[in-house]
Amino acid sequence: MTPAGEILRDEIRRSGPLPFARFMEVALYHADFGYYRRKRDPFGAGGDFYTAEQIQPAYGILIAQRIRMLRNGMGNAEDFAVVELGAGRGEMAEAFSEFQYIPIDLGNGNLPERIRGVVFSNEFFDALPVHVAIMREGAAREMRVGFANERFTWVEAGPVAEEVECYRKKYLGLLSDGQVFEVSLEALRWLERIAARLEAGYVLSIDYGYSAAELPRFPRGTLMSYRRHQAFEDVLKHPGEQDITAHVCFTALEQHGKRIGLETVAFEPLARTLIEAGEGDQFARVLDAGSPVEARRRSLQLKQLLFGMGETFRTLLQRKAGQQ
Repeated sequence: MTPAGEILRDEIRRSGPLPFARFMEVALYHADFGYYRRKRDPFGAGGDFYTAEQIQPAYGILIAQRIRMLRNGMGNAEDFAVVELGAGRGEMAEAFSEFQYIPIDLGNGNLPERIRGVVFSNEFFDALPVHVAIMREGAAREMRVGFANERFTWVEAGPVAEEVECYRKKYLGLLSDGQVFEVSLEALRWLERIAARLEAGYVLSIDYGYSAAELPRFPRGTLMSYRRHQAFEDVLKHPGEQDITAHVCFTALEQHGKRIGLETVAFEPLARTLIEAGEGDQFARVLDAGSPVEARRRSLQLKQLLFGMGETFRTLLQRKAGQQ
């Protein structure tokens, strides 16, 4: 039993089965034993997974160019800043060095009171704790986490909380019987914080996810765990020692964004975003290297981004309402 698992087990024994959001919160973000709080680096070859941010310098060059285009559209404002959510190891710091750069991680750093520029995130929303539910005869029932026979188990509980049901009705609509789905209330809260602080500029979110119309492609939900570069469907094993993610519902981010003053500019595959950033100079910035070996490495990075992650990940670009 992992240390985070012992905490969760004891909590279940005291209070009964837990909402999955609580399980995920402890497993990932417990101050001492959470997956993202451990000393071991979860990223890269020696960790559990790669993100697009590890494909440097190609990714950083292209995203910086896309943000530069947004800054130009704002008249090159002197107080323009790039706020990165989920900055992690700081892979984007060099790429964003020409901007006022503000890195933020959960539990480390706060959003500035006033933002003019771009709030950028790469695989941030997918790691926020989610509630899990299942449809039964037209009603949503909560899936909680219990503990039996020395292991964590799924427990089908009663009706979901009111705010979870409101989320389902607003953003997911009618779902078939047996459909498992996740609800990220925390993602909406983060979007509200951003909208409240963003005086002018954009929210640029890159992640893997789906629109509400695509949810039937995932009848068992989208939760996944990653450990040692392998994907696992059992997200209840080894809490604190494996990553847990849930696909982002971009429909929720778009529609909630509109309600709080964030207009959708684009929702597209990441490849389209990167092509738009690189087509002005035919990707010269990316391929300009000091040696043939480095040039080849960057070329391979570009192919991986455009034809691998570029088709899997999506970009949502939102703009503060009232801008031209």
